[in-house]
Amino acid sequence: MGEKEMTLDTVRDSLIRQEDTIIFSLIERAKFPMNSPTYQEPKSCVGFCGSLIRFFVNETESLQAKAGRYQNPEENAFFPDHLPPSLVPPYAFPPVLHRAGASINVNNKIWDIYFKQLLPLFIISGDDGNYASTASSDLNCLQAISRRIHYGKFVAEVKYKDAPHDYEPAIRAKDRDALMKLLTFKAVEETVKKRVEKKAMIFGEEVTTNTTCTESNEGKHKIDPPLVSRLYDEWIMPLTKFVQVEYLLRRLD
Repeated sequence: MGEKEMTLDTVRDSLIRQEDTIIFSLIERAKFPMNSPTYQEPKSCVGFCGSLIRFFVNETESLQAKAGRYQNPEENAFFPDHLPPSLVPPYAFPPVLHRAGASINVNNKIWDIYFKQLLPLFIISGDDGNYASTASSDLNCLQAISRRIHYGKFVAEVKYKDAPHDYEPAIRAKDRDALMKLLTFKAVEETVKKRVEKKAMIFGEEVTTNTTCTESNEGKHKIDPPLVSRLYDEWIMPLTKFVQVEYLLRRLD
């Protein structure tokens, strides 16, 4: 997306499309039980040290980095410190963001929230042995949520360019509360919460050939729709605004 093309409308369209990705990734993860060995620290190192999920995410990010994934400013790695350089010719992404945006990465917060708070809410207990597939599904969820939250940098940039006079006094004063107030629109947030809940209801509906158009399958969903609304309300939207504030505080550097 070029700099001239990025407007509040195009940013909003992207955020709405990202809702679909997040919901489908959660539905895919819900196919598997908790599979706790995926997250347990092994008693000894056999081929790798640490939990399978850390190994899987680290190795996958390393491969994706070689393929150029993290050249895109919309992508933020969970383990960015030791990523190998890209082996593919670089793409000239338009310089939409201020250079300070590259330093903002809240994936450590996303990691903790996902595994400690979110996952236990929608995954049944049990162990079916599909640990690699479980880790792959987790990574898809993590990357989808991370992309949505870090897209706050683009949201903040567009809002700033639309009305720099509104933001500059708070930025110069380093007033986080004032910036948060400028960025918060309760009516919009309520609309988002209702929309993602409805999408989760539609995307996750259990459909059978025995169900007619007049019959209801209400209550039979692959993932609890109100949970998706809660995910946005308690974690995604607050962290997105946190990213926006962090970005704006660096915008005049």
